[in-house]
Amino acid sequence: QVQLAESGGGLVQAGGSLRLSCTASDPTFSAGAMAWFRQVSGKEREFVATISRGNSVYYADSVKGRFTISRDNAKNTVYLQMSSLEPEDTAVYYCAIRNNPYATVWGHDYDYWGQGTQVTVSS
Repeated sequence: QVQLAESGGGLVQAGGSLRLSCTASDPTFSAGAMAWFRQVSGKEREFVATISRGNSVYYADSVKGRFTISRDNAKNTVYLQMSSLEPEDTAVYYCAIRNNPYATVWGHDYDYWGQGTQVTVSS
């Protein structure tokens, strides 16, 4: 069982920045695609960004140009740099990893999930 440990969430004012981190306990799974999703209470989980084993990246239109996903395979870690944050970005952010090197935007394609970290953007 792979454990994913997220960190970096918190409270920030609109226009501010945060960096989320997610580290996998099993280095074998650092070979897989990794992603970030987010969920607002009462709404469906939505895709945010994903990065393949080969560092191909894809973003949701709502965050394109503001968020950057990256990975450090030596540390089994994926990052989400969030800038120009908006109140609409407020959500619980989850990282996910799949046992496959290719990225996908579909949550059901991912095998393991973190516990989530709260991001709150005040107006």
